[in-house]
Amino acid sequence: MRTSRWFLAGSLFTALVCAAAAQAVPGEQPSASVDEFVNAELHAQHIPGVALAVVQDGKIVKAAGYGFSNVELGVATKPESIFQTGSVGKQFTATAVMMLVEEGKVGLDDKISKYFPSAPAAWKGITVRHLLTHTSGVPDYTSEKTGGAIDMRADYTEEELVKKIAGLPLDFPPGEKWSYSNSGYLLLGVLIHHATGEFYGDFLQRRIFQPLQMTSTRIISEADIVPNRSAGYRLVKGELKNQEWVSPSLNTTADGALYTNVLDLAKWDAALYTEKLLKRSSFDPMWTPVKLNSGKTSPYGFGWRVAEVNGHRLLEHGGAWQGFTMHISRYVDDRLTIIVMTNLDSGHSDPAKIAQGVAALYLPALRKVGPAKPN
Repeated sequence: MRTSRWFLAGSLFTALVCAAAAQAVPGEQPSASVDEFVNAELHAQHIPGVALAVVQDGKIVKAAGYGFSNVELGVATKPESIFQTGSVGKQFTATAVMMLVEEGKVGLDDKISKYFPSAPAAWKGITVRHLLTHTSGVPDYTSEKTGGAIDMRADYTEEELVKKIAGLPLDFPPGEKWSYSNSGYLLLGVLIHHATGEFYGDFLQRRIFQPLQMTSTRIISEADIVPNRSAGYRLVKGELKNQEWVSPSLNTTADGALYTNVLDLAKWDAALYTEKLLKRSSFDPMWTPVKLNSGKTSPYGFGWRVAEVNGHRLLEHGGAWQGFTMHISRYVDDRLTIIVMTNLDSGHSDPAKIAQGVAALYLPALRKVGPAKPN
């Protein structure tokens, strides 16, 4: 993922406690037990703000905000508050690729050298499917082991980013292992551009966001005026700080650089039960565990982790970037989805724990024994 429980200063913590009442959608009857649970986690994890949506059968049954979306200005979080997706944005990139697969413009088993003519020899065995499933062996450019190959404060063109990643040795032969790689999805965004002649963000806007009326969802831009934009935070030695700055070009890559809110993500969830975007047969490989060269499987499809809780099928993903974290959990057989967005860095917040706890309040059979899985 794009990732970058201590305690806050006493005055800030007191302010958060006072501001933690849910900001609910008008007319709804919010569950007191859900509000109590989320408020408790907000305080325990010292998160400035949390936005939550609960979706059943494709319809929002609860949407609420807790705490502050902007601490400096004292702005309360609400369902309309805009957060960053982090790696949850990968599922949109994967959907865009599958749209091109349906149109015959891209093949899942195409060698990526077809789209990157200057690809190094080491990439000759890498396919589009490998990039989608994190089995390419291309190292994650955000990891420490790459030795800062990419300066997060420098602006790059797409071609320069590809060249930087191409200069890194593979971690393993394609298909041998599963290892999370933001680099693979960055490359998929460039591949979409090469295959369509259109920047991947414009493709998402035209083919996904506009048709679904996801009017608050877009590529990150710190320069633009964005209504309801939340501020991202991190904790440094127990003190709340603003998010770290990264260059504009690295806030537009396809591995997770989107603004959205829980209301738009509820529209996304509803569309995934239909064929508005893709044929059902195209969703199947996205939600099937990847098979490695050995024949073993790893619980990841295309931009989704494939899991189960007490026998209930679960499609989920977490995201973390620039002082924001989030988690989307889709209990598909139960048609129950929980969306949690926070504005605190991944080292201190655990939106997956909140999502799992809320899910269990709606469906007790989902209650886990032991700690929730990390993002």
